[in-house]
Amino acid sequence: MTDRNDILFERRVKSPENGKIFGIDHANHQLILGSVRLPLPQSRLWRMTLGFMLVLGGFLGFLPVLGFWMVPLGLLVLSHDLAIVRRWRRRLSVWWTKKRRPAE
Repeated sequence: MTDRNDILFERRVKSPENGKIFGIDHANHQLILGSVRLPLPQSRLWRMTLGFMLVLGGFLGFLPVLGFWMVPLGLLVLSHDLAIVRRWRRRLSVWWTKKRRPAE
């Protein structure tokens, strides 16, 4: 039996009118960044470790190789497992959508 969220996710991914999609495919454990799909570890411990390491590495973004781009990527990976980070991501998504919508 498919979950309603899975159906909505498939519609967003498969519909070309939405443009680029950013998020996590929970069914396949993949991180989706536009047209790129990156596999996430199956283990919750490894996913959380990866997310925390990306965030910590992002705070050292002034160093070579590391960059500030790692912070939002780490938060996106953490949002797969942590409810508070998922809530922040949803609020940011709603805010961004409202901001990008043309004035009526």
